[in-house]
Amino acid sequence: MNLAQTVGTLNLLGDESRLRLCALLRERELSVSEIVKVTGITQSRVSTHLAKLREGGFVRDRRDGAHAFYALATEGFSAAATAVLDEAMSGADPTLEGDKARLVALLDEQRGTLPDAFAGEMERHYSPGRTWSSLALGLASLLDLGDVLDVGAGDGSVAAFVAPRCRSLTCVDTSDRMVEAAKRRLARTKNVTITKGDGDALPFADAAFDVALVFHTLTYAAKPQRVLDECARVLRPGGRLVLLSLDEHQMHEVTLPYGERHSGFSPRALKGMLTRSGFTATTCEVVTREAKKPHFQVVLGTAYKADAPLKRSKARHG
Repeated sequence: MNLAQTVGTLNLLGDESRLRLCALLRERELSVSEIVKVTGITQSRVSTHLAKLREGGFVRDRRDGAHAFYALATEGFSAAATAVLDEAMSGADPTLEGDKARLVALLDEQRGTLPDAFAGEMERHYSPGRTWSSLALGLASLLDLGDVLDVGAGDGSVAAFVAPRCRSLTCVDTSDRMVEAAKRRLARTKNVTITKGDGDALPFADAAFDVALVFHTLTYAAKPQRVLDECARVLRPGGRLVLLSLDEHQMHEVTLPYGERHSGFSPRALKGMLTRSGFTATTCEVVTREAKKPHFQVVLGTAYKADAPLKRSKARHG
């Protein structure tokens, strides 16, 4: 960052109201009306401050119908901006503490109101039984997936959701303990096969599967590009691939104890990797952001294999 950019950052954050908004949006996504209730700042001033922060790249917005929700775009912060915010929020400032207390009270009040009050933002509120797992199971009931390969299947937790909707499901993982745990979990599921193997050298023949799932596997793989190459090889023409991965991040010290080899992949990087493996990418975008610090983001990638088989692939029978 040059001197002019640094001065611009300091000028933008050199306003008490904008710092208050940043402090709130650093904790969670909020609407303008929620910010007004918490801070007492007029709606017109809140909208003006948000527009300036968004123009400067500090805030991103998400529209849902007539509603707009705002969150801090920390992934694009410069070192100067991070330092200013960290310093401003490091002490027990009474204004910021008051905002935080009012935010907690507002969220408690929202949880106690009738569902009609959630109109336009139901995905952000709890109601009995309305969980992500129940939603996933409901959507899964619509699927008819054919022959599916789960690369990096772990202990079979995802496979347990997917198996009833597959003609066959093959799980592969490098860990002996994970393979054994998956076998115990899925012992009564007749259409599932579980085997030990590496994603970069899959022990299956060409064109053996209709769908490949690569959920949070690439960041742990020694050769992530090769994993995608192998998925392309074992998929049938027109076969689909769905992957989830952490977005590119700078928090390797947090993920290293979990065995992560790569600090995430940006949507652009993943799209390039899919293309190099012979896929046509249909989706490559950030779909979730964790509410808790350090606010890891998850990228969803979907793609399909071209109708013509890849010429470079060689059959590998297992």
